[in-house]
Amino acid sequence: MSTTKPPAQPAAGDKRPDHIQQPEDEGLSTAGESTPEQPEPEKTLRLRTTLSIGVLAVAAVLLILFAWRLPPFSSPYERTENAYIRGQVTLISPQVSGYVAEVLAADFQYVAAGQPLFRIDDRIYRQRLAQARASLAASQADLANSAQAGASSRANVGSREAELASARAQRVRAEADMARVAELAADGSLSIRERDQAEAARRAALATVKQAEAALEVARQDVRAVEVSRLGLEAAVESAEAAVRLAQIDLDNTVVTAPEDGQLSQVGSRRGQYVTAGTQLVSLVPPRLWVIASFKERQAGRMQAGLVAVLTVDALGDQRFTGRVQQISPATGSEFSVLPAQNATGNFTKVAQRLPVRIELDDGQEGLKNLRPGMSVVARVDMRTGEGEERENR
Repeated sequence: MSTTKPPAQPAAGDKRPDHIQQPEDEGLSTAGESTPEQPEPEKTLRLRTTLSIGVLAVAAVLLILFAWRLPPFSSPYERTENAYIRGQVTLISPQVSGYVAEVLAADFQYVAAGQPLFRIDDRIYRQRLAQARASLAASQADLANSAQAGASSRANVGSREAELASARAQRVRAEADMARVAELAADGSLSIRERDQAEAARRAALATVKQAEAALEVARQDVRAVEVSRLGLEAAVESAEAAVRLAQIDLDNTVVTAPEDGQLSQVGSRRGQYVTAGTQLVSLVPPRLWVIASFKERQAGRMQAGLVAVLTVDALGDQRFTGRVQQISPATGSEFSVLPAQNATGNFTKVAQRLPVRIELDDGQEGLKNLRPGMSVVARVDMRTGEGEERENR
């Protein structure tokens, strides 16, 4: 019986591997397993690096074009956030001074045109109206007296004319008598004394005529004086009538009314407060609103009336409204400032100016009643040619 010897164990100091692959084992192992991945060539690595840099450069260029809204990312809309809703906010003030007797308006109340809002104590103004009417009555009485005086002076002129006619008749008679007396005195039929008496009578008749003519002229001057006085009295009557109308206007103005339909702001006056003419009592916001959008020079250069605008209101959850460009400001906003910028020094920094554009809101849109002056708006204007006409024809 043969015994199998155990395999020889390596010595403690022998560091040889437990298994030494024989050449034939290498052939078998290579046949049974895949070859390990070889290192990438240097040419392929360079190509990948170049492609990566190119992709990053193209992405950067596209990002810049997108940020500046340049082609192919340019939009047919010009956009601005510098836009606000505007309205004709009217400051309601009294035209007369006095104590507020009654406040008929409430905060944020909707009112109609002509609706009373405040009443000012009118007792003084009623008395002024009565005084003006009394002055008018006195002026009218003076005018009536002048008319009566004119009639009397004209009658006096008639009387003076009759007296003049009588005096002239007496003069004719005296001259005729004088002619006959002179003939008779010439042949001795009458004495010289009788001739002198006839001559005296003729001269007296002539004097009477002159006196009558003077009296007639005085009467006519009286008529002219009455007419001149009448013109002054008529002017006084017109002045008194104007004073009555002014007093009536002041009395009517003691009731402060709404000039048009709209909504009130907070009421700034209370009963018993003394107010002067022009004191702001409350503001009225009418329902008609529009948008003022300030676009940069490059944006507004091609704008024209009639272009369609899309408006987004921040306060209404970015609700969208449509409108149309109505007018473009004739100058930039800086030109209307109290002290326009004067770049007279050598240090100059170019600043893009803005042109205010008025945009009218289209009627019949839902939510228009929720708009308020002063709300912020994001405005976009469609710059495509003919877009406004095309949408209108649809």
